[in-house]
Amino acid sequence: MNRMNLTHFYSAALLVGLMLTLSPQSLAATLIVTSDQSLQTVLDNAQNGDQLQLETGVYQGNFTIDREITLIGKKGAIIDGGGQLDALRVRADNVTITNLYIRNWGRDLTATNAGIFVDKASNTLISNNYLKGDAFGIWLDNTVSSRVLGNRVEGNSELRSADRGNGIHLSTTTDAEIRGNEVWHTRDGLYILTSNNNRLEDNYLHDLRFGVHYMYSNDNRVVGNRTERTRTGYALMQSTRLTVTDNVSVNDKNYGVLLNFVTYSTVANNHVEGVQSSRALHAADRVSRKVEGADGKALFVYNSLYNTIRKNLFADSDLGIHLTAGSEDNLITLNAFVGNRQQVKYVASREQEWSDQGRGNFWSDYLGWDMDGDGMGDVAYEPNDSMDQVLWRYPLSRVLVNAPAVELLRWVQREFPVFKAQGVRDSFPLMANPVRLKSGSIKDVEQGQVMRTAEQKEVETL
Repeated sequence: MNRMNLTHFYSAALLVGLMLTLSPQSLAATLIVTSDQSLQTVLDNAQNGDQLQLETGVYQGNFTIDREITLIGKKGAIIDGGGQLDALRVRADNVTITNLYIRNWGRDLTATNAGIFVDKASNTLISNNYLKGDAFGIWLDNTVSSRVLGNRVEGNSELRSADRGNGIHLSTTTDAEIRGNEVWHTRDGLYILTSNNNRLEDNYLHDLRFGVHYMYSNDNRVVGNRTERTRTGYALMQSTRLTVTDNVSVNDKNYGVLLNFVTYSTVANNHVEGVQSSRALHAADRVSRKVEGADGKALFVYNSLYNTIRKNLFADSDLGIHLTAGSEDNLITLNAFVGNRQQVKYVASREQEWSDQGRGNFWSDYLGWDMDGDGMGDVAYEPNDSMDQVLWRYPLSRVLVNAPAVELLRWVQREFPVFKAQGVRDSFPLMANPVRLKSGSIKDVEQGQVMRTAEQKEVETL
């Protein structure tokens, strides 16, 4: 072989070697797509690693992504599902969907119609989208390591709550990060079913049935979220080893935080305020129209054991904390119960001590004293004498609360403890509030909502 042919041979061999070593991503292309093209055809012909940029316009249809691509929209790029099925269904790993306005997908809850449905894929990134529709907003089904960041999901407020889908729904999902989203007018904001090791952080959830709803899910983190005007801010059920910290519940209706069959979990540094089921009633009508058991509960603990509840603020609610159905052996310390119409409701079969290592909780209605100046009251806080339990069971008996017979009964219980009912005892009530209030958050959220609403109106005019 002469020298020239040998040179060509080595050059060709080198080129083939380079082509074999190049990854699909290194050959990826950026494809500009316009609304007069068939988006599904472009998706079907795309290669792994391609980026599809959607120009301004309406892309009508129900689209399936089965390539590892990035789908990114310019301002005013709208995907319209035509009132049926899913707007986008993801069936490939490593897909990114960002900066899109997605609307008008199907409303069949049984068929799990969703704006974006991720079907058994991993490493999906869904970010900075605005979704508006009747059924589910974003559904992650049997996924691993997905991220849902900075999206806004709006449901249809004209439908009954039960007829709407959830804003962001996780089913059999692990290692997901759900952060910085806003959800409103769906059924539940974030719904987590049989999904473990996920992180829900810094989401704003308002005007919903439940803000965060956990069912049969373990080892999850719920951190830094905010709920407003929901029927229940954080409904945590049939789960274990949850970490629920630094969340806010403001003006929710039935429950701020609900623990139902929850074990070995931590509820700490949360701020729950203004849970009042009777808020809409005129003050003069509240007593006569009050339904037994319908109090707005800042914290409701039902059949939940071995949990740590510490450094929370429960304030300005109908009822500060209600424990029932064998909710014993929980560590409850360093919390602040401030300005609740009733601080505690708990009928117990044995005494429950609500302090730890010589430090209890702060009670705004505590009438004791601190003669030695150690920061703890010298008299235990016991909101569960026999008369308290009568009032809990028979609310109409409150008209007798200041009667001489009631005062006599309480005196007898103090002087002769053998007659004292078993229940809650805080042996070291704190004289000062140990909880640092979360300041400025309401105004900050309101300003942010004004800005988002203006942006949303601009999108909807397209």
